[in-house]
Amino acid sequence: MNLQTKAAAALPAGMNAQEWQARTDLAAVYRLVARYGWDDVIYNHCSMRVPGEARKLLMKRHELLWTEVTASNLVKVSMDEDLDERAGVNRPGFTLHSGVLRGRADVNCAVHVHTRIGMAIAGLRGGLRMLSQEAVRFYGCLGYHAYEGITEDFSERERILADLGDHRALILQNHGVLTVGKTAREAFVMMRHLLEAAEIQIMMQSTGAEMVEIPPPVCAKTVEQYNRHDSGRGAADWSAYLRILDRVDPSYRS
Repeated sequence: MNLQTKAAAALPAGMNAQEWQARTDLAAVYRLVARYGWDDVIYNHCSMRVPGEARKLLMKRHELLWTEVTASNLVKVSMDEDLDERAGVNRPGFTLHSGVLRGRADVNCAVHVHTRIGMAIAGLRGGLRMLSQEAVRFYGCLGYHAYEGITEDFSERERILADLGDHRALILQNHGVLTVGKTAREAFVMMRHLLEAAEIQIMMQSTGAEMVEIPPPVCAKTVEQYNRHDSGRGAADWSAYLRILDRVDPSYRS
């Protein structure tokens, strides 16, 4: 019996298989983010819409390390409530994620981090430039949101949502980066590409040499290529990421 079969055979009381799968996928995202070094002790967050409960989301419990997140200890909360740490979730994290999931019915998972590279690109006036194949993934699908301080004010949610638009990623200026997806895989993979694109750009700019920008027609062509890739063979990488986790520490499934 494999790990997935074992998990399905022992669902917690009152929980269906769809919610358990969402919990397992989100716990995997938390662990993968930590494995790549993008976590920040107990801060920053990932979220997942609860299948069949469109106004509910799953998040990490506030006090837990990202490496301590499991499918069963994720907190399920309503997007429509006014929550803080007393409910078990971080207030700024809840503000951001509930706002995004409330306003984007096509989004089921969101990832938000404050890595140094992410914050560096978030502080550049020109933002992300089309300087690499990684960056081209975000051609025409990257928004920018002006810094308003720590995200605790619910009124900021509408402005964040407006700046995100129908894009797959958002640079919160002077703050950090956010990626979204229909699946956990999409949100995580987009974050990996966004941070890699940012790192490549910072490295190139640090040389002081003239940089080669990819022309818009080529960017548009490549975006279409990526869309076909992601809807086909590209999706196979999620099971590969899970195999990496299972070999290191499969406790995220518990």
